[in-house]
Amino acid sequence: MVPPRARFRFVFFDVDSTLVTIEGIDVLSGNDPEIAKLTEAAMNGDIPLDQVYGRRLEIIRPTRQSVEALGRKYLASLVEGAGETIAALQDAGASVHLVTAGIAQAIAPLALELGIAPRAVHAVTLSFREDGSYEDFDRRSLLTRPGGKELVVRDVRARTHGRAAFVGDGVSDLEAKPAVDLFVGFGGVHTRSRVKENAGVFVDEPRLTAVLPHLIET
Repeated sequence: MVPPRARFRFVFFDVDSTLVTIEGIDVLSGNDPEIAKLTEAAMNGDIPLDQVYGRRLEIIRPTRQSVEALGRKYLASLVEGAGETIAALQDAGASVHLVTAGIAQAIAPLALELGIAPRAVHAVTLSFREDGSYEDFDRRSLLTRPGGKELVVRDVRARTHGRAAFVGDGVSDLEAKPAVDLFVGFGGVHTRSRVKENAGVFVDEPRLTAVLPHLIET
């Protein structure tokens, strides 16, 4: 029997509402309606990401402790089949990367749990003062501005040749479509009309394993 083989050398995943059922920034805010409204507008493409990114953090001012708690919440909120999906892709030979505007310190435990190397995690680092209070975010990060995910994907692909796919739920993910060979829209947590209309493939099953037939040859 021929073992499964990845159709793509690289598979990039968004995190919030794709690998996990939550939006991290909303959890940090205590589900503040104002923050949730800004997040939804950005994910639907109604407001450019750079107009809301710093604004949300200035409102919330997350502490080091709250970010660590978010990391634990991520682990408890995995989408059904997420671990199985990542493992299947890696076993089939794909290099799996996370590309997210989420907070790097909170994403790190999730990546470790999923067996994804730190070098394959692309997220936004926060800085804290000695007392653990919020100081700032990495303002140089491409992931805090429109089109940032496309640039990150292109940078990764420039180092090693091979076909690539991206799996995500939001419009900021869809912006990476020109940089990959297949964009898979995942609607298992939220279905966003612009993503569904423009994805190369759209999957609305709640289990993430539903993306595997599009990514692996069996």
